[in-house]
Amino acid sequence: MRRLFWVALGATAGILVARRLTRAASRLTPEGAAGQVSGAVGRLTEGVREFADDVRAGMAERDAELRNALGIDSDGGPPHDIDAATVREMFDADRPADPH
Repeated sequence: MRRLFWVALGATAGILVARRLTRAASRLTPEGAAGQVSGAVGRLTEGVREFADDVRAGMAERDAELRNALGIDSDGGPPHDIDAATVREMFDADRPADPH
């Protein structure tokens, strides 16, 4: 009974080692190396794409904050309910006083 256990254990270990060696050897072939490089490039491309999406989202959020703070409408002009005199007053209030 003990011998049967050790034979089964040895056979299982041999099979596992053989499978790992086969996988390692397949990675060293040109096809295996190309597959690994392709996977790495794909992950890098996805990472760059996600970073660009995050940057765009941040830019849009900051643009909305600035437009809101400056009172600019989405079409690029001042809000429709503000007249030219009000805009001039807002501009003059932010200017430093003329020292002359």
